[in-house]
Amino acid sequence: MAQAIVQIKIMPDSPSSNLDAIEKAAENLILKGTKQIKKEREPIAFGLVAIKILFTWDEASSTDDLLDKIREIKDVSSAEIIDFRRAIG
Repeated sequence: MAQAIVQIKIMPDSPSSNLDAIEKAAENLILKGTKQIKKEREPIAFGLVAIKILFTWDEASSTDDLLDKIREIKDVSSAEIIDFRRAIG
């Protein structure tokens, strides 16, 4: 099965949201489907910081369920796929 490289951007509800807790909960959900993961934080505006997570994913598997679960995490405003590419190799 082919692997895809997926990048998700998670926006918290407010600048005071616990980013570490959001990141850990999202990582636990993502690690159920992959072993490779890279995380970074992106300042947006007025103290709001987004979490960007890059990981490999089975191309045949749907990411919709994963996004729905991430959106249910406490203090998450939104989660969206910002990049989805077929991995080579």
